[in-house]
Amino acid sequence: MVGVNFVSQNPPSGWIKKGELWMRNHTSSLEDFILEGLFDDSLTHLFLFSLMMVVFFIAASANTLTILLICADARLHTPMYFLLSQLSLMDLMYVCTTIPKMATNYLSGRKSISFVGCATQHFLYLSVGGAECLLLALMSYDRYVAICHPLHYTVLMSRKLTLMMAVMSWLGASTNSFIHTVILMHFPFCEPRKISHFYCEFPAVVKLVCEDISLYETTVYISTILILLIPISLVSTSYAFIVHSVIKMRSGGSKRNAFATCSSHLTVVFLWFGACIFSYMRSWAQRTPLQDQVGSVFYSIITPTLNPLIYTLRNKDVAKALRKVLGRGSTNH
Repeated sequence: MVGVNFVSQNPPSGWIKKGELWMRNHTSSLEDFILEGLFDDSLTHLFLFSLMMVVFFIAASANTLTILLICADARLHTPMYFLLSQLSLMDLMYVCTTIPKMATNYLSGRKSISFVGCATQHFLYLSVGGAECLLLALMSYDRYVAICHPLHYTVLMSRKLTLMMAVMSWLGASTNSFIHTVILMHFPFCEPRKISHFYCEFPAVVKLVCEDISLYETTVYISTILILLIPISLVSTSYAFIVHSVIKMRSGGSKRNAFATCSSHLTVVFLWFGACIFSYMRSWAQRTPLQDQVGSVFYSIITPTLNPLIYTLRNKDVAKALRKVLGRGSTNH
């Protein structure tokens, strides 16, 4: 602990008084954190918890089913559906990173999470979230090639390029997440180590740091803007070319097919980036725990639930593959 004399009797948060000195109350050991969670023992919260678990199972089942359908049906072995399978894998990992621990703590009555568990959770959710931002941007390029250069689609969207897109998304996001996680978990944390959240999200964890990290927060804010605005710029550029090509089409049917091809992707883009911008591009002074929790619930479980439903319900090929599997199952019975 570091001792300091304060002229004011109202020291900053995270300091305790010992004799005539105020001492910084923190620990650098690998102690557990406390996740305050979302729900208490009231009937209303029990209902909300049950509802969230239903949504979680829908999200996990729908994304798993999407991945299995794309792997099983040879007609879906195309660049677009390969990227879609990666999106479903990211959504599946996202819900499995945050919700099971929250549910375990609620059902067991415990609120703790280990230091290593918190660091792992922080790394995984940042990796998956960043990878989804990058992948959605690259998927917009796939739509651009399909509509603006359909005759050269197989050449421009080769299997090697598609695989490289997926690797770039995972590797770039994981590297960024690893750096932020190592730096954040290296700081000393104030006691009690209570996280006002249901998982170890960055804004909630960073509030527990007992040092002046304004420079680090500024760096994180800038990197967050880049990881959001660069994909948004790529999506906007791709769709600007798409709109230009669609306007020049003479056939009304061709226009409708083009917009139908892009509508699912655009819907997912608006949902995902809207939630991320709300959660991460507000200034630290404007944040409240409730707003952070609401935003996190939306993009950590609602969006991963809607994404496969949007693609499945609005995509004829996926729906046809699903009917084929269901029809084969009913025939066997």
